[in-house]
Amino acid sequence: MKRRTLLIVGAAAACLAVLGYGLVGRERSVAALRRVAQEQSIVPAQIIGPQKGPATRSLLLPGSVSAWYQAPIYAQVSGYVQNWSEDYGADVKAGQVLAIVDTPGLDAQYAAAKANLKVAQANYQLAMTTAKRWQALAGTPAVSQQEVDAQTAAAAARKAEVEAAAQNVARYAALEAFKRVTAPFDGVVTARLTNVGDYVNAGGSDVLAGGKATQLFTVADMHALRVFVSVPQDYARLLRPGVTATLHEPSQPGKSIEAKFLTTARAFDPNTRTAVTELTVDNPNHTLWPGTYVDVMFQIPTDPSVLTIPESALIFREDGVQLAVVDAQNHVHLRKVTLGQNLGKTVQVTSGLAAGDRLVNNPSAGLLDGQEIRPVVPTTGYAMTTQSESQPQPAAPDDAVKR
Repeated sequence: MKRRTLLIVGAAAACLAVLGYGLVGRERSVAALRRVAQEQSIVPAQIIGPQKGPATRSLLLPGSVSAWYQAPIYAQVSGYVQNWSEDYGADVKAGQVLAIVDTPGLDAQYAAAKANLKVAQANYQLAMTTAKRWQALAGTPAVSQQEVDAQTAAAAARKAEVEAAAQNVARYAALEAFKRVTAPFDGVVTARLTNVGDYVNAGGSDVLAGGKATQLFTVADMHALRVFVSVPQDYARLLRPGVTATLHEPSQPGKSIEAKFLTTARAFDPNTRTAVTELTVDNPNHTLWPGTYVDVMFQIPTDPSVLTIPESALIFREDGVQLAVVDAQNHVHLRKVTLGQNLGKTVQVTSGLAAGDRLVNNPSAGLLDGQEIRPVVPTTGYAMTTQSESQPQPAAPDDAVKR
């Protein structure tokens, strides 16, 4: 009986021990689970501080190079190209002959005009002789004063015909000079659009003829070049005399050319919100050609007192642009801010931000106001380093988490 009692007591004690061990293990598991859940409820976040803005920033824009002067050379008379003397790339001087146009029709008209002038001159001489004879008989019974006046007026009319014929001859003489197609200024032939035997039409330059004038050449003055750049609205007002830019031609990496500001359109294209800006480049050796695409690098002054932050720190919600500011207890407070200029990887903050604020970088979409976060050190080489590289002067306090 005693042995049975001992067995029962031992079994009960063993059950109690097993039950106690299970309860203790369960409590430990629950506590561990509670601790893990609490830790996971605190979001890890990278902490950054605002930076002082740069004194200047680089603005890279596409540009197009044009000649200082560029003139299309049209035919002023109709005819056949007899010969051309200058080809693509030829250096020419002002007045140098580029081509000669054979104009048999114009030559015949010129000859007829000169013949008509001679006829008019002969008629005028005859009219003058007749008028003098009638004037000599004036006052005699042989002629009346009416007849004398008529002969004098006829002589004056013949004189007017001579003047008209002379003007017609001068007109054809001017057209004859256009048979020689010449360069309007010193430059380079950048296009030859004709060949020997081609028929050219001067209809576009002669209001009495139909058709369209024919372009023969293009001549460009390349001693200096114009560079046209479309500058965005945010920066157009910073362009003024004295501003310089650097040109980079993609086909010649590493080579830069200095350009000077000349003028701006002072009006924005409503489609692109840009203003056409004109720069000038000296090109005495013709190393840069018209029509070249170039990258134009401006150094735009900015206000260094305005704080900047990485774009990755911005939160865009229905309340506007916000920042996640972290207090001393590592709790988040969403603060509305006003942005300034976009500097590429960073953006200016004109209001709502202090130099000593601690900010969450890359905040999650579900981050709430008052939520606790756990500061973490970012991985080396992550986007956090871009801010320190572009803005080397931190404005964050010493106790901020170092990036």
